Amino acid sequence: MFSPSVTARITIVLALALGAAGGCSKEEEPEPMPMYSVDESRQTLVLNEAGASHFARIALDCIHREYPNKLNQTLESAEFLKEPSELHPAFYGCFDWHSSVHGHWMLVKLLTLFPEMPERDEIVAGLERSLTADNILGEVAYFAHESGSWERTYGWAWLLQLAAELGEWEDPLGRELAASLAPVTALIRDKYIDFLPRQYYPVRTGVHPNTAFGIAFALDYARSVADDELAAALTEAALRYYSDDQACPLSWEPSGEDFLSPCLEEAALMARVLPQDDFADWLDDFLPDLGSSGTLAPASVSDRTDGKIVHLDGLNLSRAWDLYIVANHLRDEEMIKVFRQLAAEHLSASLPHVASEHYEGSHWLASFAVYALTRNR
Repeated sequence: MFSPSVTARITIVLALALGAAGGCSKEEEPEPMPMYSVDESRQTLVLNEAGASHFARIALDCIHREYPNKLNQTLESAEFLKEPSELHPAFYGCFDWHSSVHGHWMLVKLLTLFPEMPERDEIVAGLERSLTADNILGEVAYFAHESGSWERTYGWAWLLQLAAELGEWEDPLGRELAASLAPVTALIRDKYIDFLPRQYYPVRTGVHPNTAFGIAFALDYARSVADDELAAALTEAALRYYSDDQACPLSWEPSGEDFLSPCLEEAALMARVLPQDDFADWLDDFLPDLGSSGTLAPASVSDRTDGKIVHLDGLNLSRAWDLYIVANHLRDEEMIKVFRQLAAEHLSASLPHVASEHYEGSHWLASFAVYALTRNR
């Protein structure tokens, strides 16, 4: 069972989520099944079809929304001054390339979970519009003109997540779209193989270049497609970077614009890499006080119209998925319970705010929410 404080926060999340979906007025009693339900046996919030529709609408609003747009490009000459949709035929929406990629991932994920959801036809049309063979070849062409560090490794990681999700989707359309995506999937896959041996030190930031995040998502892909060479390269890099780490300074988090936890991203990666008992020992040395009261509180977000401060909503959501992943790789039932409760607290702090009113957050936070809500399965 959840602790009383966690149960109270979850109740608030459910009521707010229902209100966001237009399910009841202030005078009405909340319905028992708004956008998320509580699975007491798994100690988690569970996405339902109403929630899937809510998040799908956010992504559908942005995957083909060209402006505002942050290109983050290097100009070799004036000929590179083009419309975003010319530079990125598949992934020009949602403000920036990586957000567009994971917006497409989220739509595929929702269809795998709710194949008959009301937005199915619109989602399918959007995916088919974006992920054509010609559009993907245009994406490959762009990489040829950018520096080797472009979207490394955050955008790379989400691209491989999209490829994995398409490959696992039991629908003919999934196979068709995976085949269309294959050229850029292969390109990113090879970039990991080339880059990791040359990166002597991991990047331990709380934003896009975080190495642990990039390796973890790529490893999920490698295992899903049985790419043993890629999995071995990623595992070797993870052990080289992190196996001797101790006493991660969790009290230093969060920084003011983090959307990833450097400590928890590393822990979630090592949960994927190490055998279960070895991981428990490693975690004891790496985060010895994580289960203690008050060591990890959700971040407070003071201004959701600020594109950097709203990163902290993403931090709460990514911490939640890391905590679920860590819990799922432990044997100690008490520690599992503690980590799942911490995850629920972080979810309850930010899920009600994943809405379309502020594009600074809406163009990317829905994907984080869906990823977090699907890690405790």
